[in-house]
Amino acid sequence: MSLKDQNWMQKALRLAVRGIGKVSPNPPVGCVIVKEDRVIGRGWTQPGGRPHAEVMALQQAGKKAEGATAYCTLEPCSHFGKTPPCCDALIKAGISKVVVAAQDPDRRVNGRGIKRLRAAGLCVEENVCKEEASDIMRGFFNVCKFSRPYVTLKFGMSIDSRVAVANGESKWITGDVARRSAHLLRAKNDAILTGIGTLLYDDPKLDCRLPGLEQHSPSRMLVDSKLRIPATSHFALTAKDRPSYIFTTEKSDAAKKDTLTDMGIKIFQVPCSEDGHVSIQRCLELMAEEGITMVLVEAGGYLASGLVKSNLVDKLVIYRAPMIIGGDGIAAWHRLGVEQLGMSKRFAIQNIERIGPDIIETYNRCTEAL
Repeated sequence: MSLKDQNWMQKALRLAVRGIGKVSPNPPVGCVIVKEDRVIGRGWTQPGGRPHAEVMALQQAGKKAEGATAYCTLEPCSHFGKTPPCCDALIKAGISKVVVAAQDPDRRVNGRGIKRLRAAGLCVEENVCKEEASDIMRGFFNVCKFSRPYVTLKFGMSIDSRVAVANGESKWITGDVARRSAHLLRAKNDAILTGIGTLLYDDPKLDCRLPGLEQHSPSRMLVDSKLRIPATSHFALTAKDRPSYIFTTEKSDAAKKDTLTDMGIKIFQVPCSEDGHVSIQRCLELMAEEGITMVLVEAGGYLASGLVKSNLVDKLVIYRAPMIIGGDGIAAWHRLGVEQLGMSKRFAIQNIERIGPDIIETYNRCTEAL
């Protein structure tokens, strides 16, 4: 792996980032086409997943693409989907070399794209900046590997891990800078998931309210076993403005389902888990089937703890305020059934930094928990 190839791939990776939260169910891919040490084409997956990064870059390069090198953050596709294979486009354009960051785990590709390029006489180099590319496409990779989206659990809490005082007051534990950061986090995810308890208490909008990013508000997901959601809630009244989903069980009222469906909400009846509530595992599988690859969870302790207990949280983002509420406050975490330290849920520290008067802590689930 040459330093020059790494440098060009870094440019492709910066392009790929532009698609995060905007291109599901496709992965956010970047591509740069280089000839004589000059970029002649740039591309990244466009909103909705099309056109693909390679096609966009080739359109910019035009006839100059002949004999050039393409730097692709993901193996070019080799199958006919909603667009023709990118492999064929690269071959037809006369590209002489393709540098790939990560192999596509999609069973329709999974190395076939690289084989096709080599069979056509192109030089292919693999695994250049693989870890960085895989991180950018972690949602897509998660769906391919586990049939569920990449789950980020976000909490705002005090030093002593309390999310509210005893009467439920929680606005605002963290400061304005942390709240803006949380809204940016929403824009980087395909969907936002909450529970009925949070909805009944806060009636949240679950949108991105940063200037210029309002159009990137994620789809909304609600776990509501008995369909207790009021038809007068913000979630229900604005369902036709943004994709909105509810996961419920057979315990819910059929007439209420019809009312909410007419309001624009898509309702899934999900099997119960052992505790009699919605099976969160099945909810996530259904999200993946709906094209969701990245989901942000903003919920109370019960749903959050259930996800952690089931090893379904891939990343923790905790905004921690420099205050102590005390034991009479509402705890962030419910019982996890941990009776010995060896049973605890392990996460690895990714980053801790100051954000205004608060601290943001980011943790990744340890690989042994996968």
